[in-house]
Amino acid sequence: MIALTLGEIAGIVDGELAAGTDPAAAVSGAAFLDSRKPVPGGLFAAFDGANADGHDFAAAAIEAGAAAMLGSRDVGVPAVIVPDVEAALGRLAHELLRRLPETTVIALTGSSGKTSTKDLLGQVLATHAPTVFTEGSFNNEIGLPLTVLRADETTRFLLLEMGARGVGHIKQLCELAPPRVGLVLNIGTAHVGEFGSKEITAIAKGELIEALPKEGIAVLNADDDYVAGMATRSDAPVIWFGDKPSARVHADDVQIDENSCASFTLRADGVEARTALSFVGEHQVSNALAAAAVCIGVGMSVPEIAAGIDAARPLSGGRMTVTHRADGVVVIDDAYNANPESMRAGLKALVTLARSRPEGRSWAVLGQMAELGESAAEAHDALGRLAVRLRVDRVLAVGPEARMIHAGALHEGSGGQESATVADPDEAIAVLREQLRPGDVVLVKASNSVGLRRVARALLEDAR
Repeated sequence: MIALTLGEIAGIVDGELAAGTDPAAAVSGAAFLDSRKPVPGGLFAAFDGANADGHDFAAAAIEAGAAAMLGSRDVGVPAVIVPDVEAALGRLAHELLRRLPETTVIALTGSSGKTSTKDLLGQVLATHAPTVFTEGSFNNEIGLPLTVLRADETTRFLLLEMGARGVGHIKQLCELAPPRVGLVLNIGTAHVGEFGSKEITAIAKGELIEALPKEGIAVLNADDDYVAGMATRSDAPVIWFGDKPSARVHADDVQIDENSCASFTLRADGVEARTALSFVGEHQVSNALAAAAVCIGVGMSVPEIAAGIDAARPLSGGRMTVTHRADGVVVIDDAYNANPESMRAGLKALVTLARSRPEGRSWAVLGQMAELGESAAEAHDALGRLAVRLRVDRVLAVGPEARMIHAGALHEGSGGQESATVADPDEAIAVLREQLRPGDVVLVKASNSVGLRRVARALLEDAR
């Protein structure tokens, strides 16, 4: 973060200094939310939430090294007091970006794959120039300003993941942090219960492309008709990625290894280079092409990009994180989020991993895919059917909302032993502890609200 005095911050956010606060005191570190993870010299943002009031932890944050609090009431620590902490964070982030004219803001969105692509792209960009990128899935009105406030005068690329719950949300984020490069990965059925349809999802996600200046760059998926249609929503030039002939950036000779990781020949502008992913699943090839297209747009060479892809590693937990236990059991933790597209990709990766371990069995421990609206029952039924067609050995549907997965498996021809239901994560843990054997491969996947990450953690703790 650019060093600012508390007096300057108060002026930017239209706040007031708490009693006894020195206006000349400097904030030299980034803003943060968790008092247990303080940033030395940073700004502790205190939110009064449904489960906890950040103001109660302000003294601990200051004691741990924070310079001051940004909050909505005086609690006896150095602070800038504002009526709305979220709005103040946004104003502060916007002003910081205004003071960083040499920083290129790159934003990405899509229905699935955002976080994995962001993690990959951020690492590749960092091999070229100093880069700050979103941690985890901090992609909303609070998380995005926190990412922006980590940038300083040395930052060349600022990579921001943008999420949306409806039309207008990405527009708001783009007003806070105007992008020069905008990437849209795909339009799928994730959150269709909130958006209403894929058409409306495309309207919402396309707000990123509408926000680009004419001298900016739109990076679009040539294989997704909804994304391809966004090319008309901006005067910015387009870099296409995908399998279609129109794609400037594409992959040839894709190979999938025994760990379900892909290698391929990256091609762009008549130049090619072989590269290999450490991210699990064949679907990651499309994400890698998207990342490569952005890198082409900011001036990186194809060999440089390929080397960066080679070196990149998964960063965010709960997203196809593969762990090999000492007893030979393999756990795939993909329980952070789920939608029909990512569920299909996860099952295919599971089967590929299990195929190289003939002594073991493939387990799909699956929970509800949330926010699917009226299509939920059909989508869960189809998932169970797909698991059977892919020859997954064991399907364990967790929770009442996932029973249609079991029903779909039965309708597709699974017997009672191959598919079963359990009431909750605790029962799933008990079943797995009783029945897992060396060589088995377990995929744990559901929407985050289901709590299946607890299952993955339990399976990993069992091996310690």
